Amino acid sequence: FSSGGQRNTGLQDTRGVCRHRSREEDTSRESRILVLVLGIVLLPKACPLKCYDCIPGLSGGCTETKIDCPSSHTRCGSARINSKLGGLETKRVLRTCFTPDQCFNGSLNLGFSQAVINTMCCTSDLCNSQDVPDWSISSPNGKKCFQCDEKDCTKTLTCNGNEDYCISAAVKAGVTTTKVKGCASKTICSHSQTEQLSADIGGEISCCQGDLCNRASSTTAHLLLFVAPLISLVFFS
Repeated sequence: FSSGGQRNTGLQDTRGVCRHRSREEDTSRESRILVLVLGIVLLPKACPLKCYDCIPGLSGGCTETKIDCPSSHTRCGSARINSKLGGLETKRVLRTCFTPDQCFNGSLNLGFSQAVINTMCCTSDLCNSQDVPDWSISSPNGKKCFQCDEKDCTKTLTCNGNEDYCISAAVKAGVTTTKVKGCASKTICSHSQTEQLSADIGGEISCCQGDLCNRASSTTAHLLLFVAPLISLVFFS
């Protein structure tokens, strides 16, 4: 009986060890599943978005590369900018990392200068391989705003396409303040765009709706010196 009791005790001990190992295996399996789940959830946030990057310089050309985007830039984007300055018309295509606020279509018309931008944005790695299709500047829409020339801001301007706001900007350069006025689309006049642009140019920007709501006033500086930088800042170049 004693030997049988020992054998029974041995069996009980063995079963206890098996149960103990089974619990360890379950815990280990649960840990691996937890790590897998956390990895799936956290990996997209830990790995930066990759986009094609090609921003033309003054020569109009660029070399395309692949870049990791900053955490604030959660879109890959392509943009096409058509602009007129005096009698010079330029077309520019770029690809890079975008913030959500930079994904918009818009138009800025200052009379002797106009710029129109169209963008395409996406959220997966290297998804911005295609250029935005070309287009022509829209026809007049009947809305009127004041515009500035070299001497004053009393002339009126007929707006085009989706330019349903009048815009006014005061650009400071040393002791001189230059005023520009014209037409703009709603996207250009959005809070995020005007707030960023005001910070960039060190001046004030305001938009209004209604014909000739950007009241006329005088200006003394050479506007052509400021229009190109203004348009460039609007379109994040």
